Amino acid sequence: MLIEPKQMIPITRLQKELTQTVRNLSNSGKAVYILKNNSMEAVLLSFQEYEYLKDLEEIFERQEIKNCIDVRMEKYDKKNNVSWESIR
Repeated sequence: MLIEPKQMIPITRLQKELTQTVRNLSNSGKAVYILKNNSMEAVLLSFQEYEYLKDLEEIFERQEIKNCIDVRMEKYDKKNNVSWESIR
């Protein structure tokens, strides 16, 4: 992943310029990459981008559940069903 240097900010500078950084993020929509000791530590995203990523996460989770059901249904044999009456 290529990140533009102007999108990176050391955490100490972020502490001093938080309001301006959030304002710039809101205007540009571009994520801000937060550095701590010259290493990537965190990412500041717009709320819209965050919601999009959460929606994607939910879609992937549902797809994983569907795949599990599909695998189980391949092995499903109706002859092995047990009635509710016999369970009681």
